[in-house]
Amino acid sequence: MPAYLISRLWMAVWVIFGVTSLVFFLIHWVPGDPVEVMLGESASAFDRESLRQALGLDQPILAQWGSFLAGVFTLDMGVSLFHQQPVMALLNARYPATLELAAAAFLIAIVIALPLGLMAAARQGSRRDFAAMGFSLLGVSIPNFWLGPLLVLVFALGLGWFPVSGREAAGAVVLPAITLGTSLAAILSRMVRSSLLEVLGEDFIRTARAKGLSARQVLVRHALRNAWLPILTLLGMQAGALLGGAVITETVFNWPGIGSLLVESIQRRDYPVVQACVLMISLAYVTINLLTDLLYAWVDPRIRLGQR
Repeated sequence: MPAYLISRLWMAVWVIFGVTSLVFFLIHWVPGDPVEVMLGESASAFDRESLRQALGLDQPILAQWGSFLAGVFTLDMGVSLFHQQPVMALLNARYPATLELAAAAFLIAIVIALPLGLMAAARQGSRRDFAAMGFSLLGVSIPNFWLGPLLVLVFALGLGWFPVSGREAAGAVVLPAITLGTSLAAILSRMVRSSLLEVLGEDFIRTARAKGLSARQVLVRHALRNAWLPILTLLGMQAGALLGGAVITETVFNWPGIGSLLVESIQRRDYPVVQACVLMISLAYVTINLLTDLLYAWVDPRIRLGQR
């Protein structure tokens, strides 16, 4: 297990390095000048050049890249070009909102998906199965930028049960969490169903039924425990996306998280903040994938022993 952990950590380091470096160069090659965004088109050439020197944007691209990597290693991501605040302070202020939304959406998805997937697998070909998979197809087909405003129109403006946007009011997390959790639940329920159907045809399931176990015991205690690997894969991928900030949902509901901060910073050509947001998202993905791999090795020892 230690050797497996070290190999995964080493791969994670190289993935983070590659992603952050790629994003750095892509951002600097995108058309647009942050100095013009900050000063406006009417600023003089002297003011523009002075600000460019103050921000270090007059240096060669490789020198800026080296300074960026040095800041990453020292946890100094620089100062925001727009807010004139340390980038880490902006991230620390925004990331709790992303964690709150991700946790709520993840909980909603699991609460909806597991019962639906179990019911569909236990009653394959029945009306319940078709109803569960119909919900799954509907949830996958509806985009967040359509479902979010629809929920606002019905439950915020129409019924007045929840606030329209923001995070300050009570219950503000409900509508964005439902928007995110519904699509995740749709995908997860299909995965639970398909994984269970593969396991239900195995010999040990027939043995459990021959012993006189009830259908619920066979499904939950035996089938579900052996169908976890593909489900864990999907959960890990979706958890990484949620922790990285759901850009569309946070923008629709004006949720003050990492996703909305990333969009705002791209529009303002705020290089340090964009780079820090992408680095945070990459770390979330890599961390979740690493934990998923370790959970694999714990659930199935054949993986860490290289037998599968």
